[in-house]
Amino acid sequence: MKYNKLLIIGIIALVAVISVGSVSAGWFDFLGGNSTDTSLDGQEVNLAAAASLKNVYDEKLIPMFQEKYPGVKVTPTYASSGDLQTQIENGLKADVFMSAANKQMNALANKSLVDNKTNVQFLENKVVLIVPKDSTANITSFNDLKNVSGNIAIGDPESVPAGQYAQEVLNNTGIWDDVQSKLSLGTDVTAVLNQVSQGSAECGIVYSTDAKSDSNVKVVCEAPDSALKTPVIYPVAVLKNAEHPDAAKQFVEFLQTKEAKDVFVEYGFSIHE
Repeated sequence: MKYNKLLIIGIIALVAVISVGSVSAGWFDFLGGNSTDTSLDGQEVNLAAAASLKNVYDEKLIPMFQEKYPGVKVTPTYASSGDLQTQIENGLKADVFMSAANKQMNALANKSLVDNKTNVQFLENKVVLIVPKDSTANITSFNDLKNVSGNIAIGDPESVPAGQYAQEVLNNTGIWDDVQSKLSLGTDVTAVLNQVSQGSAECGIVYSTDAKSDSNVKVVCEAPDSALKTPVIYPVAVLKNAEHPDAAKQFVEFLQTKEAKDVFVEYGFSIHE
């Protein structure tokens, strides 16, 4: 009898320890602890992302994801969305694509290169007119670009979504023909930002998130809705030929968590509802 009582007490104690351990682990996860899921260990997520996403990914989101999944490596490639589209079509090793416009994502989807079940209309951005922070130029609106004597930096409309949005604004304000000879075309939006920041261009058209990231420029105005009828949407999706689709899907799911969305908002993006 005595032995049986001791055995029962021992079993009860063991169950209590296991229960406390489970609750503690649950609270640890709830409070943002590292994932205990090791099923993705050894996998890699090759991320192809628009240049305007470089800061938020490198500074915050990639480290956050790798802290949760320390066994997964995230390797980013940044360029204009058009260049990335072309590279993916030509065999770029990429698992996740995040574009600064639907045009490039749709082109890949039409070629069956996107896992459409994972394709999300995710972020929004704004298009703004910027000048160097110490500029004394009399530029207060897009219409004033007709009187600019120096270079006006925009992304190349052939491949850069920011340049395509800029062209739309300039067309809809009726000044495209007036400014075309003054345009200095950048290979991506970061190149446009650098031209203005370094003073080689008198002004430029970029995303508001880019302007926010550089203290050497200031925003003159935001593109009015009447001039920019195409919303600046950032879609994200896993690619069909992803080498590690499980890790890629987990990465895209992570981007849609509240903690990740809060970081995007911190960097000036809006969440597309």
